[in-house]
Amino acid sequence: MSATTLTLKDPRRYFEAVATGGAVAETPPVCLYLEVTNRCNLLCETCPRTFEELEPPADMSWELFTSIVDQSPNIARAVLHGVGEPMLVKALPRMIRYLKDRGVYVLFNTNGTLLRPSKFQELIDTGLDELRVSLDAADAKTYKLVRGKDFFGRIVRDVRKLTEYQMEHDAMTPRVSLWLTGMKETVQELPEFIRLADSMGVREVHLQRLVFDDDGFGMARADNSLFEQNQAEEQAAIEAAQALGRKLGVTLDASGATDAGESLKRQVDGVPWAMCRRPWSLMYFTANGRALPCCIAPFSARGYENYTLGDATQQTLREIWNGPAYQAFRETLTSDAPPKPCQGCGLRWSL
Repeated sequence: MSATTLTLKDPRRYFEAVATGGAVAETPPVCLYLEVTNRCNLLCETCPRTFEELEPPADMSWELFTSIVDQSPNIARAVLHGVGEPMLVKALPRMIRYLKDRGVYVLFNTNGTLLRPSKFQELIDTGLDELRVSLDAADAKTYKLVRGKDFFGRIVRDVRKLTEYQMEHDAMTPRVSLWLTGMKETVQELPEFIRLADSMGVREVHLQRLVFDDDGFGMARADNSLFEQNQAEEQAAIEAAQALGRKLGVTLDASGATDAGESLKRQVDGVPWAMCRRPWSLMYFTANGRALPCCIAPFSARGYENYTLGDATQQTLREIWNGPAYQAFRETLTSDAPPKPCQGCGLRWSL
């Protein structure tokens, strides 16, 4: 089965079709993560860029973007986000069209603060397949706690306007979904989050697991995480949300399209990283061209220098993909002592 014939709406089939194995990847990557910017207009309590400068502030240049894409003729899926807010990038519509002209499935995650009605038709016209809105709260109070600013009402209003606009203009894409990071502070809000999504005309809700390193960034600490702590109260909230979703016609799943409750569990036979397909299936590039293992890495370990796998401004993608750094990373990932970014990660991180 080739990458281009996979059903891209089902990430389980999409990534499980990519074989894992030794240090050398036998096939080219089927997915690109392109951090089109590392700038953001929020200072979220779960984001590493709030607490340290990861790289110099930058938008990915058009030259770097097209160079990476043009070296990836068989890419089936492109994700245009990283640690920044993609809608800050003026060239974003052009980037999406460039990928869509090549038959690539394209999506990005946004905080929703810049989603204005004046941009709706342009966004639709790009051919964007998915628009993921990270709202992370069911009310303004919790939103401000997590996000640091009071944009909750405006985001809810504008996403609702977008779905209404799509209905009026018979626009099936982009598919709009709401995302909530599963922390102790937010998981109890899942039923209300489902109800909120329904009121906004959004039919998909996804529970995003919190990742963290030993030191933690703000609220991204082990004691806030639900890893290995999916207790009866949290499970009850998830089940109540799922039941309400079935009633309202709103689906609830989690990163990697797993069951929402299952997604919070960290252990898989004592090796939570065992299910990972990323080093054999995708390439992630920062706005400055640095190759990282995945989009989770910046959130789960400090110091890019410790897990940089290449530099797209200095090397070809072919040189990076099976270069010494990538091979060493894959080899370590299949051991009992995974690389630092993988230690706080876990089950079915595939999106």
